Amino acid sequence: MKYEELVSNLKNKIYNPIYFLTGEQTYYIDSLASIFENDVLSEDEKDFNLSILYGKDVSTKDVIAQAKQYPMMATYQVLIVKEAQDLSKIEELESYIENPLSSTILVLCYKYKKLDGRTSFYKKLKSKAVIFESAKLYDNEIPNWIENQVAKMGYKITPKATVMLSQHLGTDLQKIVNELEKLTIVVPKSTAINEEHIEKHVGVSKEYNIFELLNAIGTRNVNKAYQIVFYFSENEKAMSLPGAIVNLYQYFVKIMKVHFINDKSKGNLASALGVNPYFVKDYTTAAANFPPKKISSIFLILQEYDMKSKGVSNVNSSQGELMKEMIYKILH
Repeated sequence: MKYEELVSNLKNKIYNPIYFLTGEQTYYIDSLASIFENDVLSEDEKDFNLSILYGKDVSTKDVIAQAKQYPMMATYQVLIVKEAQDLSKIEELESYIENPLSSTILVLCYKYKKLDGRTSFYKKLKSKAVIFESAKLYDNEIPNWIENQVAKMGYKITPKATVMLSQHLGTDLQKIVNELEKLTIVVPKSTAINEEHIEKHVGVSKEYNIFELLNAIGTRNVNKAYQIVFYFSENEKAMSLPGAIVNLYQYFVKIMKVHFINDKSKGNLASALGVNPYFVKDYTTAAANFPPKKISSIFLILQEYDMKSKGVSNVNSSQGELMKEMIYKILH
């Protein structure tokens, strides 16, 4: 079941006796657990009918015993097992799953791991429970997610600010939401969140960030690229060498794609590259400056410095020095 569908069902008081929330993207699991905890029961009902257990602190028998209790002066009892991946012998829940109590809403929050789909336990879950799988988003999906989340909050955000946020915060959705909530406190709804807001309230320099470095490289603005990379070499919290390598690799993969896409219309390139149409011109400019042969050599450079960042063939050079060397080789 998709997140939006599950949330809609819960708002409409459509409940199932068992929910299995699993996956690497913990934001959605925590969000759903919060809805079960706060919205299913009234405040008076929670005193006797809401139980929160932690997998490492209880046994499977404890969970079953609690699940088999009847609610007191309420239609349901809600039993949430957080960190259920730490529950020893979770497969022993199969007997309860086979015949659950209709007045119990059992929520199992099984993070980071995946159950073996071939097991009897998983097959029983699939037939009896609502299963929600929270897959981790890819880096290129984050800008779109940020735009949608900002829209849900009733705000707007500029394309550049979106990219700055996504490249600074990565794929941790909870961290992104926390920063967006801070921004909605200080930015009026009538004003789009922009790069100045990101710099002032999130702490990302609007001049010295990975977005500006990629843009400087793509336009072959050597002086600006060197200014940014020297800033990074002195401020590793702003951008680490491994982080720069990942971003550069993803950037040049997109530029390589531009060379081999026949339909170079703005809309088609935006769709094929997975970027906002606002940035398509940046990629076509970079493609003009970096032919496929040069990009192939850049991939080898990135591989070389990825190994050096891990200590291979590197004895004395600091991460900052390696980053400066890498950018020099990319630009020459």
